Amino acid sequence: MGAQQAGHLAKAGYPVSAYTHKYEKLLELEKEFGIAPCKTVAQAVQDADVIFVMVGYPADVEEVFLQDGILDHAKAGALAIDMTTSSPSLAVRLYEEGKAKGVRVMDAPVSGGDSGARNGTLSIMVGGDEADFQEALPLFEQMGKNIVHMGPAGFGQHTKAANQIAVAGATAAYTEALVYAEKAGLDPNRLLEAIGAGAAGSWQLTNMAPRVLKGDLAPGFFVKHFIKDMKIVQQESRQRGVELEMLDAVLKMYEKMSEMGLDDRGTQALIQYYRK
Repeated sequence: MGAQQAGHLAKAGYPVSAYTHKYEKLLELEKEFGIAPCKTVAQAVQDADVIFVMVGYPADVEEVFLQDGILDHAKAGALAIDMTTSSPSLAVRLYEEGKAKGVRVMDAPVSGGDSGARNGTLSIMVGGDEADFQEALPLFEQMGKNIVHMGPAGFGQHTKAANQIAVAGATAAYTEALVYAEKAGLDPNRLLEAIGAGAAGSWQLTNMAPRVLKGDLAPGFFVKHFIKDMKIVQQESRQRGVELEMLDAVLKMYEKMSEMGLDDRGTQALIQYYRK
C-alpha cells in the first residue's frame, strides 16, 4: 500500500524519496514512478518537508521513528505522518516526543485496502493539530477521497480502531451468509445480487464476497495484520472498561486461522475457517 501511495505523490509532481528494508523494491519504484531509492531512514528524511510512514506493526513504527530514525534525522519543522494502523497511545507518545525535537507528528491510518491505495480512493482518518492537517490535506488528496480530521493526536488511530470493529463484524457476517447459502443450496452469486442492495449491503459484501466466490484469497489486507489490529482494539477497549464481544469472537476465529497457516492470506480467507 505504501508503494502505491508514494506513487500517487510522485505522479502528482512531488519529489519523493523512499526507504524500506528491501532495497530491490525501491528500484522498482524508481523505475515505475521516478522515486529516489534510499538505503537508510536518515537519507530518506533528512531534507524532507513531509514524511509519510506506512509499515506493518507498532514495533515497526517505533523503529522508524525512534531507533536512529525520523525524530533523530528529520529537519526542524518537518511534518511526519504515520499512516500505519497502530496504537493510539503510541501516536500520542510520538506526537509529544516529536514536539520536543521540533518535528510535527500526525497519525493518519487508512481504510480501503490494496484497491483503495492503487486507485487513490482511501479513507484517511487523521489525528493531530488542525494547522498541520490543513498543510497536509493537498497531499492526502492524492491518496484518498474521504479525508477527515478527527481531533488531536491519537484520534486518527482511535477512529481506525472503530473502523476495524465494524470491518470485523461485516467480514464475519458476509462469510456466514455465504456458508449458509451454500448449505441451503442457493446460488451464492445470485444471493449477493439479491441482498447486496438492501439492508444487508456493505463494502465488504460488495467488494470482498465476490472474491471469495472466485476463490481469490490473495491479500488485499493480510490476516496477520488484521489480527494485530483487533488486538490493539481489544487492549484499548479493555483499558476503558469496555468488552467487545463480537470483536473478541472474530479475533478468536482469526487466531485459529493463523494456527492453520493462513497468516499471509487475505482477510476473506475466513471462509476457509468455516469450511474446515
